[in-house]
Amino acid sequence: MSNWEERYQTGDMPGEKGEPAPGLVDFLAAHPKLLGETVCVPGGGTGHDALVWARAGFRVYGYDLAPSAVRLSRERAHAAGLPAEFRQANFLTDEPPFPFDWLFEHTLFCAIQTAARDAYVRAVARWVKPGGHYLAVNYMICEDGAGPPFRSTREELLARFAPEFELLADWTPRSYPNREGKERMFWWRRKMSVETSRRAD
Repeated sequence: MSNWEERYQTGDMPGEKGEPAPGLVDFLAAHPKLLGETVCVPGGGTGHDALVWARAGFRVYGYDLAPSAVRLSRERAHAAGLPAEFRQANFLTDEPPFPFDWLFEHTLFCAIQTAARDAYVRAVARWVKPGGHYLAVNYMICEDGAGPPFRSTREELLARFAPEFELLADWTPRSYPNREGKERMFWWRRKMSVETSRRAD
């Protein structure tokens, strides 16, 4: 049993807030005509964020390491009458079913240890199509600690993602009461490869 599955089995879920990320809710309300139709939500827990995308009309796939998280997400989607799909997968190592128009993550990067963060960046680039979008709510922690969450700074995020992604905007979002001022949203667009750009021309 993985550590994450054990947490779901025992009810040790400090990240379970019972509602979607407020910053995501506000983003979708402010951008009702986003381009694209498919969204990947890795490390999505019990599905709150994925279902917000589904309500906005996107075709959503949620992924998690923990089978219990997948089960709870499916139950929540069924109860809400929303067509989101949820699957067990290791986002860092698995191949996507297809490249997505959007990838949204909510405080997943901060759960990744420093040694695995290059693999995380490669995974995001693998799961998002060229020209697609990566939207993230990052938990900003400047001090080192046992984690998770692990230390995350704006400077690190820019250094890691800038080679593959163009930063469109970043801002301090509305957050859960215990996270006010500790989160930052980043809206990235995956750069087009030279070959892709030539085909587009």
